[in-house]
Amino acid sequence: MNLSYKPEGHSSVAPYLIVDGAGRTIDFLVNTFGAVELMRISNDDGTIRHAEVRLDDTVLMLADAVPDWPPIDAHVHVYVADVDAIYRQALSAGATIVQEPVKKDDADKRGGVRDAGGTTWWIATRIE
Repeated sequence: MNLSYKPEGHSSVAPYLIVDGAGRTIDFLVNTFGAVELMRISNDDGTIRHAEVRLDDTVLMLADAVPDWPPIDAHVHVYVADVDAIYRQALSAGATIVQEPVKKDDADKRGGVRDAGGTTWWIATRIE
C-alpha cells in the first residue's frame, strides 16, 4: 500500500477559517457557491471542532472559535463563472456588501462580501 502524504482530492494549501458560527459559514458556502460539506466533527455542545467543505477544486477547513482560538477575520478570493450571479446569491444568503462587482485595472471583474462569521469573500470572473 502506498499512502499519500495528503488526503485524496486535497491541494497542498488550504485556508483554515476560525469563525463565530462555523455552521452558518458552511450554510453560506453551500448556498452561495454550491460548496459540498465533506466532514464535520462536532464538540459535545454542538459547536464545530473541525469541518471541511469542497468549493470547486479547493478544500476549505474551518472551526468555531473557542477561548484559546478566537475568531480571526480573513479574506478569501474565489474565481467563479459569473461574478454578478454569485454576488447576488451571497447577498441573498445573508452577506453584507464590501464592494459591488466592478472591473478595475486587472483582467477580472471583482466584488466583495462579508459573511456573518467575519470572512470577506472576494468573488471574481476573468473577463479579458
